[in-house]
Amino acid sequence: MSNANILFERRQKRTRGRLRKLAQNRPRLSVFRSSRHIHAQIIDDSQGRTVAAASSLEKALKIKKGSDVEAARAVGQLIAERALKAGVEQVVFDRGAYLYHGRVKALAESAREGGLGF
Repeated sequence: MSNANILFERRQKRTRGRLRKLAQNRPRLSVFRSSRHIHAQIIDDSQGRTVAAASSLEKALKIKKGSDVEAARAVGQLIAERALKAGVEQVVFDRGAYLYHGRVKALAESAREGGLGF
């Protein structure tokens, strides 16, 4: 494993450790950002299952490029719709090891605009 991967995992564990203290039995909105796409899922850790998921790969979004801020906004809106449909209104935002900037920030803000609270 390279040093960059070790540091990435360390940042991720540190972020998730803080979230567990703040979670108060709320599901978490986890974000995965690759170089080409962005994925989001709402995970209920108490039951160990995924409540809702959305990705820039989905055909329903009709996104030409999945690696830009507009794609992240569309995924944020979609995850908010699916979460509300599943009965989830309050979540904890899990940015993983990514900075709250750019695509991650755009996804979070559009999910808030869509009705999710965090």
